[in-house]
Amino acid sequence: MVSPPHEAMHRIFQHDPGLFSRVSRFLGIDIPRPIGATALPTDLTEASPVERRVDTLLRFETAEQGAFLLAVEAQGKKDPDKPASWAYYVSYLWTKYRLPTALLVVCQDHGTAKWAQQPVSSGPAQLPTLTLRPLVAGPHNMPVITDPDEARADLVLASLSAITHAAEPVVNAILKALSTALRGVPESVADPIVEFTAHGLGNRPAKHLWRNLVAADLSFYKSYISEELRDEGREEGRAQRGAEDVLLVLEQRGLDVPDHVRLRITECADPDLLRHWLARAVTAPSAEAVFEGE
Repeated sequence: MVSPPHEAMHRIFQHDPGLFSRVSRFLGIDIPRPIGATALPTDLTEASPVERRVDTLLRFETAEQGAFLLAVEAQGKKDPDKPASWAYYVSYLWTKYRLPTALLVVCQDHGTAKWAQQPVSSGPAQLPTLTLRPLVAGPHNMPVITDPDEARADLVLASLSAITHAAEPVVNAILKALSTALRGVPESVADPIVEFTAHGLGNRPAKHLWRNLVAADLSFYKSYISEELRDEGREEGRAQRGAEDVLLVLEQRGLDVPDHVRLRITECADPDLLRHWLARAVTAPSAEAVFEGE
């Protein structure tokens, strides 16, 4: 099953094809700013039982160098079979469209990025007939955007910054800058950014911060993901208040609350269960008795 981070890492380039030319300077190359861009079909299947699909495929038109193709692949982990698939994609596209074809691989961890950017040759060492050299965007070379003004200047790049640094501690500062930058931005512009960022964070710890930031700072957005994030943020708030209520009753009754009991209560994310514990806390002979029978 394709994960939300996988989708976010390549679909963000479909949303804003010009992002590639802005990202290219961080990759050490100079790609002309496109004067036009078209999303192409991603199905690369031939008349064979093997289905092959690139994640995102874009055709760029430039004033300086004419047209070229960009295949964008999201890669979540090392996969020894991938280089051969990537070589097929590039060769097939070059053959089908007769256009220069580039490959960009987007990663979220240093190990995968380092693996992905290694050149791979199809021939023997002395006959490297076809050599694959992907461009790789990841936490090792994507900008760390923690200034709200910088984030506001390029919201899509700031979102990609958060996505590619999703597993890094610095992601918290990036998300705070991005949420600040989104204040006052029209919903039609902000909604896709909120969604790409949410998908890109996946199930990493930073998703909780993004939910809270969206719930607090961007409460007027109405997109599906924004609503989901606000609902989850409100649910977390209810759980936190419920835990505080249980502890308050136990403490007001003069009962000793051991650390392991306090931890179990504060880490509970189920408001209904916390209400159940609250009712027990009113008459329980000890703090531990709140959990009796469970």
